[in-house]
Amino acid sequence: MKLNSDDQTLAESKILLLYILSKVGKAISHNELLELVTSIVDMNYFYFQQFLLDLLEDNYITKYQIEDADIYEITDEGKNAIDLTIDIVPGILKLEVDSKFKKNLDTVKDKFSVTSEYTPISEREFTVRCKIVENNTTLFDLHAHAGSREQAKKIVDNWNTNATEIYPKILELLID
Repeated sequence: MKLNSDDQTLAESKILLLYILSKVGKAISHNELLELVTSIVDMNYFYFQQFLLDLLEDNYITKYQIEDADIYEITDEGKNAIDLTIDIVPGILKLEVDSKFKKNLDTVKDKFSVTSEYTPISEREFTVRCKIVENNTTLFDLHAHAGSREQAKKIVDNWNTNATEIYPKILELLID
């Protein structure tokens, strides 16, 4: 995306951002929204941030925090703004967004629903965190200790690959 002083281009970009948010239909985290928008339209991070701030300032979107994550949602004013201005967006661009939206939303949701990371405590000790988040609600959050970087990395990789099999087994063990 080339951004210049063209007001039409600025308006189109903000409307597209609102349009994508309206298609999501519910609250979405900053990282998920960024990933989704940049996978659908050609927009760099700095423009994305500026458009987000402008839309917040105009009360077209709202922002709140859940578990240290910024969450965004379109407001009624934002929905009205889309209804009044969607015709500004060229049909081919809207068609492109519509065709990429569902596939990319599912990919982004899957990517952000299972997370893991490790943090050094010392040279030989690490804390590992494995997490499952669905609809901005934490379903599972495990903190574990690892005795080496290799062990921590192996836990993280295994969780990222096999969380859907590991999680039910842990729950079963906890229930029994």
